[in-house]
Amino acid sequence: MLSYRHAFHAGNHADVLKHFLLVELLNYLNQKDKTYWYLDTHAGAGLYALTEGYAARNAEFESGIARLWNAPALPEPLARYVDVIRGFNADGRLAFYPGSPLVAQRVMRRDDKLRLFELHPTDARLLAENVATLGRQAQWQQADGFAGIKALLPPPPRRALTLIDPPYEDKGDYRRVVDALEEALRRFPGGVYAVWYPCLSREESRELPQRLKKLPVKSWLRAELHVQAPAADGFGMHGSGMFILNPPYTLAATLGGILPLLTTLLGQDRGARPVLEYHAA
Repeated sequence: MLSYRHAFHAGNHADVLKHFLLVELLNYLNQKDKTYWYLDTHAGAGLYALTEGYAARNAEFESGIARLWNAPALPEPLARYVDVIRGFNADGRLAFYPGSPLVAQRVMRRDDKLRLFELHPTDARLLAENVATLGRQAQWQQADGFAGIKALLPPPPRRALTLIDPPYEDKGDYRRVVDALEEALRRFPGGVYAVWYPCLSREESRELPQRLKKLPVKSWLRAELHVQAPAADGFGMHGSGMFILNPPYTLAATLGGILPLLTTLLGQDRGARPVLEYHAA
């Protein structure tokens, strides 16, 4: 399906959780001198204007990144993420929000590589424009990212972070996520894999974390931010989650302090709550 446009949701609570964790994962990889690759299966357009166009229609960023923009005394991990977003807003006014590829590039080092996939023709064209200045560091394809990562794993440096975050408008995406990870782990079991997913009332959404727990890895982490109680009619997203395979051993402790704070900052009703699970063999 090619109807989904992330611009409608840019900078919302789900982006905050996803990109905060992306910054943490990349900073952890930066601690070693050896280079790595960043793979993004659904890269989107790369950069979104918040004051006009799609993002301004629902203004979801106002209950997301805008609540952190001027929040006082943020803890260092959360401040690092907000500083990345500030880097795209030179005058200090929140007018632009970067997608995952540009968030990643701001944290990565010069010799680390980005490999990006986006199937939507309009977003693929915008992505090409937004990463053009990165030169050889970034390569992109208008292609199905589920299939595209197969050819790239294992990456030449044998270090990589792969972000998988389809729109899930097609319920088949839930199965494709699991299938893609099974294949990826066969090809490159030591990689770090981060899966974003919506928290919905639908069965496929509720079952996905349990299916991911059964994948053949020694460690995993599940982090969810529920910003409101599920709607009585069962429709709509009441939160989102990130499931990370082979996470940094320090990440659970970091999230233990950050997730409750994000719940306070981004919660919309008394149903707001965090979920944090960590398993290591």
